[in-house]
Amino acid sequence: MNNEKMGKETYPPHDEELAPFPSYPGIVEDSKEAEHDAVFGAITEDGPNYRNVGWLGTVALMMKTQIGLGVLSIPTVFHTLGLVPGIICLIIIAIITTWSDYIVGVFKLRHRDVYGIDDAGQLIFGRAGREILGGAFVLYWIFVAGSAMLGISIGLNSVSTHGACTAAFVAVAAIAGIALGSIQTLGRITWLAWVGVTCILTSIFILTIAVGVQDRPAAAPQEGVWKSDWKAFNSPTLPEAFAALSSLVFAYAGTPAFFSIVSEMHDPRLYTRSLACCQTVVTVVYITIGTVVYIYCGSYVASPALGSAGVLMKKICYGLALPGLLVTETLVIHVPAKYIFIRVLRGSKHLTANSMIHWASWLGCTVAIGLVAYVIASAIPVFGGLVSLVGALLGTLMSFQPMGFMWLYDNWKNERTTRWYLMVTWAVFVIVSGTFLMIGGTYGSIVGIIDSYTADGGSSAWSCADNSNSVAAG
Repeated sequence: MNNEKMGKETYPPHDEELAPFPSYPGIVEDSKEAEHDAVFGAITEDGPNYRNVGWLGTVALMMKTQIGLGVLSIPTVFHTLGLVPGIICLIIIAIITTWSDYIVGVFKLRHRDVYGIDDAGQLIFGRAGREILGGAFVLYWIFVAGSAMLGISIGLNSVSTHGACTAAFVAVAAIAGIALGSIQTLGRITWLAWVGVTCILTSIFILTIAVGVQDRPAAAPQEGVWKSDWKAFNSPTLPEAFAALSSLVFAYAGTPAFFSIVSEMHDPRLYTRSLACCQTVVTVVYITIGTVVYIYCGSYVASPALGSAGVLMKKICYGLALPGLLVTETLVIHVPAKYIFIRVLRGSKHLTANSMIHWASWLGCTVAIGLVAYVIASAIPVFGGLVSLVGALLGTLMSFQPMGFMWLYDNWKNERTTRWYLMVTWAVFVIVSGTFLMIGGTYGSIVGIIDSYTADGGSSAWSCADNSNSVAAG
């Protein structure tokens, strides 16, 4: 159905939302015979079924791409901006990214042959759009994988009381992530996603309770009367403010992975249901955790936040969180590896057949992504700085601007109604705000990383030093 002729936005019919089998082109139905998908081609019982993720599994995958690394930096963001501006900025970014996430699902239903953000880029901007967005997509997830490895090394240092060289812990994290990331389909990873979400949520809620009942945070002066110095409003420098906003973007920047997730859903028309569940839970968790931890810890909140409640609670919290951090790493290695794998073998029988070429290509992709991420994690071993840099430079580019252009691409020739003008204004706002955050946030993040290298006790590349004791600047 051509939405240009209809003169309005078109979406999947509401009354077909719960139909037992999809009826749109390119959908795989339940059958023992070979079926055809617009992206994966023929899917048979002889190879991996890339279209086997249910809507609940989609919720788990969505939540795990977001709740993990990002939530651990939110209390520090609130310290930088002040509690009130921090919450307001978080809600604004949640609204924008939720709309962007929604557009991903709508765009996929309208363009069945779209697998990744690069396919959308080619439709809108041609070959240049495909290559630029595709390259940014891979680079973004490699950086996120590096952040995950760094987070795991912090956890291992905490649990073991710096029982080994940090560089060795990063290497262990890389090996484990490559192994688990090599699982062929997202459908087989959904159970890991549920485990990961459960572990990370349990960990951060225990942290929240711990900071509420303890006398003072671990990094605060341990003698005399102590009172939290949290602030409703703060006065950060411009680089600090941009870096904080970039960390919030990173906390919601699972958006580019949603292309891959919706492409592997059995019924992508249920995508919006999964998205609503995911974003509601994520936003409530972020606000709750960030507010409580910051109010009780003030300027002595640790980054990552799991180190805020003392040595014993840090061990407990990280012990619980490590499986969740490992699942995050699994997903963020799997997603870019799958993108490269599909781009190389798309249209070939080896894409869905368990052949030697299939396995050599797939394992080559996961190992390559993991190794590059390992180098990044070892070269920039500053958790807060790396998170904000990734959020600024690539998170906004993957979660803001393309979705504004995607809406304009599908609806520019529609009838000029009041709603159309409002939506055009919104789409342009998303594009402009994303560009502003990307430029300013990258600057702020780079300044922060440089400062951390020059400060006393700063980390260095491939360092053996303990990286589990950082705190927010007072």
